[in-house]
Amino acid sequence: MSKARNILVTGGAGGIGRTVSEAFAALGDHVVIADRDGDAAAELAGSLGGTALAVDITDAASAPAALDEAARACGGIDVLVNNAGLLSVHGALTELGVTDYESILRVNVLGTYVVTQTVARQMIAAGRQGSIVNISSIGARQPTPGMGGYESSKAAVDSLTRWAAIELATHGIRVNAVAPGPVLTPMLSAGLPEGSEARRAWESRIPLNALASTSDVAAAVLFLAGAGHITGISLPVDGGQLLT
Repeated sequence: MSKARNILVTGGAGGIGRTVSEAFAALGDHVVIADRDGDAAAELAGSLGGTALAVDITDAASAPAALDEAARACGGIDVLVNNAGLLSVHGALTELGVTDYESILRVNVLGTYVVTQTVARQMIAAGRQGSIVNISSIGARQPTPGMGGYESSKAAVDSLTRWAAIELATHGIRVNAVAPGPVLTPMLSAGLPEGSEARRAWESRIPLNALASTSDVAAAVLFLAGAGHITGISLPVDGGQLLT
């Protein structure tokens, strides 16, 4: 059996992050579940034998210290999964307020940057050849009306992935992204119930005729976390939607 790794998952208490945390734990890895909802993180960490970390990744003043303390407590981070993101704010280009757009960018771009920078510094200082996996979106490449704020933020995440990959390669740190299409998180499933017209409309855009499960995304994250000679890519998990 391979040595257990220390995995840090942001937004790790719910949705895709929860499934990713569970998947790493099932491999025998120790998972640090970082989430703004400290209670939810503690509950999941308790069930997985992991560690909970209550942190706001957009707080550049406090987040690095919290992440550093978590790394010291577990002996260093081997894999970072930047999953925390804001998907709930939408609006057309002519209607989306500046403050709403800023809130998207603060979480999806600035938050990802703060965590990536902090953990990369930790890895370099420890001489650790780690792996970073960002959660992006196929929306970075295929726009949907009304979702441009979110999708442009994920285009920035793809760019950040390539930026980090080229600069961190000399330290043996790989950086990749997983780019899902629509994913059946509990929130999305509630809004698009099976058999509904809205659900069928989304599925009709996908060659495999199904929305991704959180397990589909987690499988891609685990693959990239351990794929030793892949860096700088954004891997679609979209059932072929980008082909249409």
